[in-house]
Amino acid sequence: MTIDEIIFNALAEDIGDGDHTTLATLPVEIPGKAKLLVKDNGILCGVNLAERIFAAVDPKLQLTVFFRDGAPVTNGDIVFEVTGSKASILKSERLVLNFMQRLSGIATATNLAVSKLDGLKTKILDTRKTTPLLRELEKYAVKTGGGENHRMGLYDMVMIKDNHVDYAGGIVKAIDAVDFYLNNTGKKLKIEIEVRNMVELNQVLEHGKVDRIMLDNFSTKNLQEAVRLINGRFETEASGGITTETLRAYAESGVDFISMGSLTHQIKSLDMSLKAEPN
Repeated sequence: MTIDEIIFNALAEDIGDGDHTTLATLPVEIPGKAKLLVKDNGILCGVNLAERIFAAVDPKLQLTVFFRDGAPVTNGDIVFEVTGSKASILKSERLVLNFMQRLSGIATATNLAVSKLDGLKTKILDTRKTTPLLRELEKYAVKTGGGENHRMGLYDMVMIKDNHVDYAGGIVKAIDAVDFYLNNTGKKLKIEIEVRNMVELNQVLEHGKVDRIMLDNFSTKNLQEAVRLINGRFETEASGGITTETLRAYAESGVDFISMGSLTHQIKSLDMSLKAEPN
């Protein structure tokens, strides 16, 4: 689903057969102005999307933007002013806020995580733990906050997880099955495999044929040992229950990437409101 389709369907969900409150209180087209007020501190995300939402509701609405995506904002900042039909502004209000608050929350959480790794080589990755149909937007918010996107879906990278290993009958069988599949289909995809312990790690190191090893739920001590054993032969990724409080300790192992599902599914939205300017 494209972003334009998301906007269209979201507006249809909200407006239905009409914004009857606005139709009752503003029976004629009256020009007005409103401003987007930030009531929190964080990283802004979703201004570009807000412009598209306002345009979809009413192409005559005009925005004056003061802060763009990626900008740090604080309580009291005015992100933009929108002028035009009061009725159109009111129709757009909730959808603009819903997206901007959530995306800014993701960007803010990501930026906090990235800041914990200052001076280290480790990069922060998102996961597929995103809101259905909103993955492109939420991953954009991660990038806006300074993180990196892992993979967009099941189609753009091979990720052999624990259930694949168990279903396939073990590490070696799973890797060989992927190798056979890629050779037969001609697909050029990177291969990552998840390992749960040092035994599985050693099996991968002996067998090879992968690009990256995900070290899942390793302690910081075991992670350090695993990175030492891998010794740069493969990219390394740590995952599993890592928080902003423990993030730096894991990164100090020298791991290349740390993936955090919490960036997109356990975030606090940034508080904002759209304030109408009185007549």
